[in-house]
Amino acid sequence: MPFTPSDIIKLIFAFFLPPLGVFLATGCGADLLINVILTILGWVPGILHAIYVIFRS
Repeated sequence: MPFTPSDIIKLIFAFFLPPLGVFLATGCGADLLINVILTILGWVPGILHAIYVIFRS
């Protein structure tokens, strides 16, 4: 599956503000809540989860 420009923008947002990248990929839901909690606990877990969610969707 090739990358689209929107995927690249989601990945950029996922690196700098992980919950925003997840929101753009899935909207409001359980993934967003999990990512907010992980980002509060640590920036790196939030980034890893955001990248996982973006590639999964």
